[in-house]
Amino acid sequence: MKFDDLLSGFIRLHILHHAAEHEIYGQWMIDELGRHGYRLSPGTLYPMLHAMEGKGYLTSRVQRDGRVTKKLYKATKVGKRGLDLAKHKVREFTGEAMKR
Repeated sequence: MKFDDLLSGFIRLHILHHAAEHEIYGQWMIDELGRHGYRLSPGTLYPMLHAMEGKGYLTSRVQRDGRVTKKLYKATKVGKRGLDLAKHKVREFTGEAMKR
């Protein structure tokens, strides 16, 4: 994806937004991001989810259904506070950037 270094922060915010609303899993998140024009492979998304969990923004649990195993993620309190701060900063930026 062109400009992926600039847009990776928006991807993380999308992840936190949805994980704050309900549990998410990797393929669902890949599909959801695809609806917004982001094309991520599992090799890109899963390390991002793991890193966000390592930083305390997400927590996970494993759900087994027969042979199928899913890792479900949800936002932690720290993740939700970070999301709130990011929303404030995005509003501030868009208010300034859209004046031009």
